[in-house]
Amino acid sequence: MTAPRLSDFVKAYDVRGLVPQQLNHDVAWVLGWAFATEIAAPEGASAVVVGHDMRPSSPDLSGSFASGVQAAGIDVIAIGLCSTDGLYYASGALDLPGAMFTASHNPAAYNGIKLCRAGARPVGQDSGLAAVRDRAQEALDAGHVPATDATPGEDTRRDMLADYAAFLRGLVDLSGSRPLKVVVDAANGMGGHTVPAVLDTAAGLPALPLEIVPMYFELDGTFPNHEANPLEPENLRDLQAAVLEHGADIGLAFDGDADRCFVVDERGEPVSPSDITSMVAVREIAKEVAAGRDAADVRIVHNVITSAAVPEIVAEHGAVPVRTRVGHSFIKAEMASAAAVFGGEHSAHYYFRDFWFADTGMLAAMHVLAALGEQGRPLSELMAAYGRYAASGEINSTVADAAAITDRVRAWAEGHGAEIDTLDGLTAVHAGGAGDPMWWLNLRASNTEPLLRLNVEAADAATMARVRDEVLTMVRGSEDA
Repeated sequence: MTAPRLSDFVKAYDVRGLVPQQLNHDVAWVLGWAFATEIAAPEGASAVVVGHDMRPSSPDLSGSFASGVQAAGIDVIAIGLCSTDGLYYASGALDLPGAMFTASHNPAAYNGIKLCRAGARPVGQDSGLAAVRDRAQEALDAGHVPATDATPGEDTRRDMLADYAAFLRGLVDLSGSRPLKVVVDAANGMGGHTVPAVLDTAAGLPALPLEIVPMYFELDGTFPNHEANPLEPENLRDLQAAVLEHGADIGLAFDGDADRCFVVDERGEPVSPSDITSMVAVREIAKEVAAGRDAADVRIVHNVITSAAVPEIVAEHGAVPVRTRVGHSFIKAEMASAAAVFGGEHSAHYYFRDFWFADTGMLAAMHVLAALGEQGRPLSELMAAYGRYAASGEINSTVADAAAITDRVRAWAEGHGAEIDTLDGLTAVHAGGAGDPMWWLNLRASNTEPLLRLNVEAADAATMARVRDEVLTMVRGSEDA
């Protein structure tokens, strides 16, 4: 049998493949062995922390990975069911490399692995993932791993949910909040496991002044109610309706592995992740200043497709915005390099220095709850100061020749006087002027799917729609030609 090509599903910053066609027992085992050989052993790690989500294939795949780690002579600490940020917590708290088995928001047929070094440091294409992939591929092609005299590692089981919940509670104090009614849509994902522990009393922590209205908390990796991807508007509709039905103050929607959190206000309207980024950034800047730090020394990371309002608001509060590529391994690396206190992405990934520079949707949700609960206005009024521009949201198009289309859009943008950069895909910025509204666009190929992603933002809705429609005509018209 021909060995699978790992390059088909070991992507820029994680592993994401079909089960069992791509990701199966043998592949998981050899990836565990390669991870231990390439990452854990050279860094002197005594063990690897392994966790998994609620997908039917996750327990067996994570077990196979753990067996591969042990075969390389490294111990395993298996923490069982957890959110991705729960795995990052374990990696940070124990100072060990980790592996999280999850395909996040992908459909039930998929599974995947998110890897990190000790202290939740990223493992991506440029930070070790390619080496792990290549070592594993060599072993698969050879039909065996190289002989070793290493004593097999041991396996230890440990539940870290209560420690994770207590740690987050220590970062954001919600005990003094005004009473809030909070609807939470866990989408049958890991939010159904973590929310009761962090925001309620399931982990034995004191009750908070929060009334949690649960939606789809039953762990079910077949996602019977809707896909666990709150980035898609149709997956927010149940939450929006429930917020209105219950007269709630806020709605929270988590993705499958609960490392992302989307917010719905009291009117049932989604709050832009860029606006959440700005609001949490302002809170983190204020906290640093209150601790005696000069705002000019505070850095906030944002990716290339967050709203232009994010760097503007960060700068207005005296701090320094740092722009980086899309993707958790890239933004985590930039967070650490810049010693940033916080970072945010358009996709509702939020990163915190105080969480080992890793992303945690739960901590971001707690910041929003704290901001809402410490004053009396509704969430829509609280967030009004942060939304400045009209945005298209991310629009995906399936294309056959992404490079040719991107070149065509670049030529069009340059013809309209836009400045170009290629930090991540194509970004074109038209500064605008009197009677000539500002706009910018980003066009980038997906790292995980055969798609070209378009984001457009402008000073007003009409300009945004015009630019969006002209570019989409080029993107999709090229495919029809």
